[in-house]
Amino acid sequence: ALDLDEGVFSHDDPAAIAASLWRSAERSHRRIGTPFQSAMSMLTFYINRAGDNPGEDQRHALEAAKG
Repeated sequence: ALDLDEGVFSHDDPAAIAASLWRSAERSHRRIGTPFQSAMSMLTFYINRAGDNPGEDQRHALEAAKG
């Protein structure tokens, strides 16, 4: 579990999304894997399950944040 910055998934900039997830993963003491694994897991979970049907632009930004 990561303590995410508020509104992290609403950014339009993929680099900002990725950087925020990375910072959260680096700070977390509750993660099991590496910071990269935790950040990617959270991003993938949000895209596939938790997002409220993001628009095309937002979904593109989220997918681009994967690298």
